[in-house]
Amino acid sequence: MDTPVIFDRKAVRHHRERAAHLQDEVMPVLRIATDLLLDRLDDMVQKFSMALDIGGRGITSQHLAARGIRTVSTDLSAGLLAHSTGLRVCADEEWLPFAPHSFDLVIANLSLHWVNDLPGVFSQIRHVLRPDGLFLASMPILPTLRPLRTALEAAELAVCDGVSPRVSPFPTQQSCAQLMQRAGFALPVVDTERLDLRYRSLGALLTDLRAAGETNALHQRTRTALPRMLIPAAAAELEKPGQESFAMPLHIAVLSGWAPAPTQPVPLQPGQFQHSLHDALHQSDVPE
Repeated sequence: MDTPVIFDRKAVRHHRERAAHLQDEVMPVLRIATDLLLDRLDDMVQKFSMALDIGGRGITSQHLAARGIRTVSTDLSAGLLAHSTGLRVCADEEWLPFAPHSFDLVIANLSLHWVNDLPGVFSQIRHVLRPDGLFLASMPILPTLRPLRTALEAAELAVCDGVSPRVSPFPTQQSCAQLMQRAGFALPVVDTERLDLRYRSLGALLTDLRAAGETNALHQRTRTALPRMLIPAAAAELEKPGQESFAMPLHIAVLSGWAPAPTQPVPLQPGQFQHSLHDALHQSDVPE
């Protein structure tokens, strides 16, 4: 079955190339998101020797180098890839050009939500991992940008009497967990984090999205110029009188899973349990 084309990958590359010269404007948010992800490594006993950094914008590779981990960085954008340290391969994350069992760690930091075939990419990542290698990723999830979507839809209905796709769809926490299981990762875990961002104006929000390479790349987006009154009407939906700013929180799913290995613990099969849950719940206290 053919993979649905949701995103225009040429537009994604163009937006990331443009962001290579602008990302300093959103660096505080990118650094916080990177710290939230890589802090998971500091809680692990296992040491990693060779990592693949997918779309880390140079920030992830710097953090991995500081931890003494050799890193190969890859990105759809040559401009963003130039910010990375160590070995670099400009490639499409939908077609990872690496041999099986090449890495014991794969990091994807806010870089997979513009992929058309997420199940296929997750499967590729599992295959480039060595047995008992770790996949660690972060992805924006719903309800990220929901206030912006709502404001644009209300404004366009008022101005144009119709709605065009203007905000990217995001997965849910549950769908992220299902993707990990479907790809065959062992011991998958999906946590959530929230960055409480606020903006004084819609213009400031759109400037940050542009600097992050996160503007509209939907395949079915309208190619014509925006209606002249659309942005002022959407701003009126978000910028309420008497309020200095409006909330636009970034909701992040942090995914971790391991490439299967014989040494990993496995859950017991039905019928292998030695104690009854009923007995454990109803066991009376034994006096000392």
